[in-house]
Amino acid sequence: MSVDSTICALATPGHGAIAVIRVSGPESISITEALFHPATRGKQLSLQEPNTIHLGTINKNEEIIDEVLVSLFKSPHSYTGEDSIEISCHGSPYIQQKILELLLAQGAEPARPGEFTQRAFLNGKMDLSQAEAVADLIAAESEGAHRVALQQLRGGFSDRLKSLRAQLLHFISLIELELDFSEEDVEFADRGKLVTLVKKIATLIDELISSFQLGNVLKNGVPVAIIGRPNVGKSTLLNAILKEERAIVSEIEGTTRDSIEDTINLEGVTFRFIDTAGIRETADTIENLGIRRTYQKIEQASVVLLLTEADDDPEIIRKSIEAIRQQINSSKHLVVVLNKSDRVPEEQQKALQQKISLKENERLVSISAEKGENIDGLTKMLLEIVNLGSIKHQDVVISNLRHYNALKSASEGLSRASEGLMNSLPTDLLAQDIREVLHYLGEITGEVTTDEILGNIFKNFCIGK
Repeated sequence: MSVDSTICALATPGHGAIAVIRVSGPESISITEALFHPATRGKQLSLQEPNTIHLGTINKNEEIIDEVLVSLFKSPHSYTGEDSIEISCHGSPYIQQKILELLLAQGAEPARPGEFTQRAFLNGKMDLSQAEAVADLIAAESEGAHRVALQQLRGGFSDRLKSLRAQLLHFISLIELELDFSEEDVEFADRGKLVTLVKKIATLIDELISSFQLGNVLKNGVPVAIIGRPNVGKSTLLNAILKEERAIVSEIEGTTRDSIEDTINLEGVTFRFIDTAGIRETADTIENLGIRRTYQKIEQASVVLLLTEADDDPEIIRKSIEAIRQQINSSKHLVVVLNKSDRVPEEQQKALQQKISLKENERLVSISAEKGENIDGLTKMLLEIVNLGSIKHQDVVISNLRHYNALKSASEGLSRASEGLMNSLPTDLLAQDIREVLHYLGEITGEVTTDEILGNIFKNFCIGK
């Protein structure tokens, strides 16, 4: 990728009152100056102070295209680190297109997806993990996703990794020095201090790895599967949570034959609720396909809501719980929901709850989906499971799969290094393990990178960012 060219793109999507066109590169000021007629004569853009805004018109020869505001930024004090211009024009698609055509005619090139942010990375304005956080911040649809992306954009994650990497670099330099003097049998790196450092870094990396589950669901939404036998009230519950008639409700068993999904934001967390086909034995081919899909949705869910009825026999409920336990792993949360509680006296409900034995990551709640009773209690329970507040108490939460995989690889390298130190592994093999850890930590921040990695990251950005 050449950073010698000047690029331009529309930075605002769709049709609105105002549009912003971005220009960045060595010729951005001169290209814009050729089209821009300042409201105050003699105020050439190239002679103006940086970080200033100027009123004028964009002209094609003598024809005025639009009255605009031009924001001027000069290298290195801009988003990309280059000379940059932002043209704020009216939102007419015709105006936007004409201004872009004029910029291209003056020698600018169309920007590729993410090219402005890629240039910011290449020019040292941000590291690679911060660049990725820009895309996450744009895509954030909830408070939780916004908080995680902003935390990463502000460099909390990068600072932590750079600190770990710097400490390892100090030791690897001493170990490499030992290799240069291998014939003299000397040790420059204190093995005791190295053991302590490796353990410390391994603990911190494991904390980051463990935060991925929370970060990932906050970024992509918490998938919640609503399951149970036919006519237990799954679709009614979905409608009650969403506060709209999203799913068809009928007394006829097997009405829901495919999964129905919808999202809702609850106190800063996006939940993806999945209403599934009722689980039962049936000869109906289509219904069986829906039941098969139900089990697929259980595998994908972070939380499983098992609906049963408050007046069911405790043994039936127990068997239902055991059957679902066979389908889910220990990382998933199971919530047993006793529906239709309005039909059962409170004393009977309490007696039933006492007979239901729950394990870790399992909870129980009574509701009436039809009457809307205690739906707030259920949603509060879901929020407690996600525990958004824990982000406030964690220095860093990771939500990026690339970072997670790199940290896992770094953790494996540290395990080998730790084992090698315990077994007095030869210095060259020990150095190889530590270099591998440095490589994976550097991949996250971009200190170690390839064109393939950059291409995969920035191709998913929107044009104009």
